[in-house]
Amino acid sequence: MNRVRRIQLIDTHSGGDVSRVVTSGIGLLPGRNVREKMEYLQKHADGLRKLLISEPYGIPEMSVDLIVEPSHPDAVAGYIIMEVMGYPVYSGSNTICTATALLESGIVPMQEGEQEFILESPAGLAHIGAKCHNGRVESITCEGLPSYIAAYKEKINVKGIGDVTHSLAWSGGFYGLIDATELGFNLELKEEPDLAATAFKITEAIRKDFRHEHPELGNVGPLPFLHFMGPVSKVAEGRFESPSATYVHPGVICRSPTGTGTSARLALMRYEGLIKPGESLETVSLRNTRFVGTYYGDTKIGGYRGVSNRITGKAQVIARSEIVVDLDEPLVNPTDLELVLDT
Repeated sequence: MNRVRRIQLIDTHSGGDVSRVVTSGIGLLPGRNVREKMEYLQKHADGLRKLLISEPYGIPEMSVDLIVEPSHPDAVAGYIIMEVMGYPVYSGSNTICTATALLESGIVPMQEGEQEFILESPAGLAHIGAKCHNGRVESITCEGLPSYIAAYKEKINVKGIGDVTHSLAWSGGFYGLIDATELGFNLELKEEPDLAATAFKITEAIRKDFRHEHPELGNVGPLPFLHFMGPVSKVAEGRFESPSATYVHPGVICRSPTGTGTSARLALMRYEGLIKPGESLETVSLRNTRFVGTYYGDTKIGGYRGVSNRITGKAQVIARSEIVVDLDEPLVNPTDLELVLDT
């Protein structure tokens, strides 16, 4: 029997974060919707995620977006997000990358100028607005998930650091929000190793007593993200800017400011009365890459007051490739891969 399998990829990046969009090579996954397909991978075939973000095929700083069949009639495609921390139900940068890959590959026909379409994520429908010119995607605006503050300015004692004040936001994953200046950080690139080490300790401490669930999605796992916040500056009427750094547990500082991190910041600014509908926050990463989050209204998520928001960014296609997977290779675990790879 042929023990070699092939997976087709479109590698993209948004703000420096690489997303590997898997377009073929994976069989049909069981599940009535994208959330159930994600849960099948999570429980029965996690080897695919590990394969694509581990040596020799990848690195933990990458993400993977697997294109799957949507269940909703309005969605043109579904996608499952895989990262070092597991399976986030939503991600702004991954959504921007996936939408760009679908358009520039022709899976979703590209139109000159502006167009709209809908994708299905594990968290539900993701509304996409694309600006395209001469066969290239110039920007993607995606609907961020309704975001809210689940806990505000709580203190936790972290070994080796002391008392740390943090707020907890939901924006597609739970985020610990930390004022970087309180810990002595200026959010410069040279601080990246220290930020990662500090975030690891804080995240581990918060996880010990983490009991939060999403009011509608239920248990979405332990705390996966931490977001270091720099000072907010007003750059024009209705426009704000802030340096930032998002951490993914364990050990990864994102290259981009991240879409869900930006949505979490909007939720906190709204909670503190610092932003009004129609206003925007531009988050700036350690590498000076930028996303713009726009707060356009209020919403309810269970008993929480949240913000409706949009995230705008740009992605670039950087490679189109085929990965050859030998199921007899010592670094490949064939057990659960055989459940999902096409023969």
